[in-house]
Amino acid sequence: MESTNRLLLMTVVASLLVPLNNVRAQADLDTLIGQVFVRPETGGNSNNQQPTEEKTQAEGQEYNPLECQCVPYYLCQNNTIITDGAGLIDIRIKDGPCQNYLDVCCQKPQTVTEPITPKPKQRSGCGRRNEEGVGFRITGANDSEAQFGEFPWMVAIVREESVDNNPEKLIVYQCGGALIHPQVVLTAAHCLATLKDFSTLKVRAGEWDTQTKNELFPHQDRNVRTIVIHPDYYAGALYNDIGLIFLDSAVEYAENVDVVCLPPQGAIFDHSQCFATGWGKDSYGKEGRYWVILKKVQLPVVPRAACVEALHKTRLGPYFKLHESFICAGGEQGKDTCKGDGGGPLVCPFANDPSHYQQAGIVAWGIGCGENNVPGVYTNVALFRDWIDEQIAYQGLNPSLFDS
Repeated sequence: MESTNRLLLMTVVASLLVPLNNVRAQADLDTLIGQVFVRPETGGNSNNQQPTEEKTQAEGQEYNPLECQCVPYYLCQNNTIITDGAGLIDIRIKDGPCQNYLDVCCQKPQTVTEPITPKPKQRSGCGRRNEEGVGFRITGANDSEAQFGEFPWMVAIVREESVDNNPEKLIVYQCGGALIHPQVVLTAAHCLATLKDFSTLKVRAGEWDTQTKNELFPHQDRNVRTIVIHPDYYAGALYNDIGLIFLDSAVEYAENVDVVCLPPQGAIFDHSQCFATGWGKDSYGKEGRYWVILKKVQLPVVPRAACVEALHKTRLGPYFKLHESFICAGGEQGKDTCKGDGGGPLVCPFANDPSHYQQAGIVAWGIGCGENNVPGVYTNVALFRDWIDEQIAYQGLNPSLFDS
């Protein structure tokens, strides 16, 4: 993240849902504007790439600042960081000699000027998940943080906002999305429909920890050329909640930036174990906090009849009808997407290759977050595959890039 920017998480109330009474959007606008990604408690030096000397004392031993420097992990070659860059990082460590968890205390003779990068992998098509992460693997996680680069198609859709007379602009979070082409992002229509000026939008690919830019591979920002919202999108009940963002220039494939596959028209994913990703809240209501590191949630796709039966037991009532443009996933206590995750992808593995993923859904709406036996509702991507292909071809791009 650029050091001049602060990533502020704010979702427009009207875009997150609505006549469904408090469906993902119960907070008032002032509260949303006040929600900011938590800065590291230590203050950190995450935006400083230069080595710094710091004093500390470890269990009974005097620390000698002349022998050790805090540098990004990929600039150190010692027992902590493997020489190919595949280190182990504990994101829960708070009391080390370095303020930023992506820095290590490195003996000066071992400090290098060029990053120690892992050997580049040969790209093998769309939808390849990096389950072990890229360049390092985090430990100390609570089972919800994604590894760095694990879902390389995940993007943050943000917009630039001016504050008073300050020349520096805030980067304001709008929604999640997924790269389906180097120049195309798939997201929810409700993320785009209320925008008066999409020229302020940017797409950030390769983002992971929103509070540091010390990752081995940087994120990539792109401006928006145009947006397309499905012509049958109905904001009142979020029917056909799908949209496309066309970038002014293509992103570059990297270890942490790639595209997801799309399913064929009419594909069904019932009972598949899938993943949803985003930086949204960890729980419903004012107590919920937005994630700083990209989260992942494993969710089963719920068959339509079972989903309708479950939703009838909520405040939607026994006469609620689930539109054909939706699918359902989740229903397990404490596991769900939530406020701020709108527009993000729900991806499912191919039956014959569990490391190979296609996008089955787009985060749309739900009743609360993570309630037992209450699935979340997602846009059914497979219903719109033909429409997506048509829009991409109309823009003069090749839709075959996201075929498996």
